Amino acid sequence: MSDVRTEARKKAMDLLARREHGRAELECKLVARGFGKDVAADALRQLADEGLQSDRRFVESFVQSRINQGKGPLRIHADLGQRGIAAGLIDEVLEEAGEDWYALARDARLKKFGRSRPAEFRDKARQMRFLQYRGFEPDQIQAAVSSFDD
Repeated sequence: MSDVRTEARKKAMDLLARREHGRAELECKLVARGFGKDVAADALRQLADEGLQSDRRFVESFVQSRINQGKGPLRIHADLGQRGIAAGLIDEVLEEAGEDWYALARDARLKKFGRSRPAEFRDKARQMRFLQYRGFEPDQIQAAVSSFDD
């Protein structure tokens, strides 16, 4: 029995060596590789106790990665929620990130559409949909499509 637990731990460590993972995500991957749910949970509990797996570290890494991609807070929150991360932890790390979401939305709009003002409502709506898909809040979107350096 201990052989199976050792193998589960090794596999989890292999996955963690590539990138940070959330606990729920790692558990799913271990179960998908044929380890029992109890065995996977025990291995992950041990790794967390040793500081080798941390949901907080995963969330911090994930948030920074998505900010660098120009994603907004709503999208980041949703993506982490799908990975089994607690909403409280997500909110906490997003707050600690100290990101200027308005500036990030403006920069994402500029990168995609350039400096020119949308000629028609249709163009403005397209830009707003793009920023909405990226996960920005309505007031951030409005500020991004309304601010132009003339």
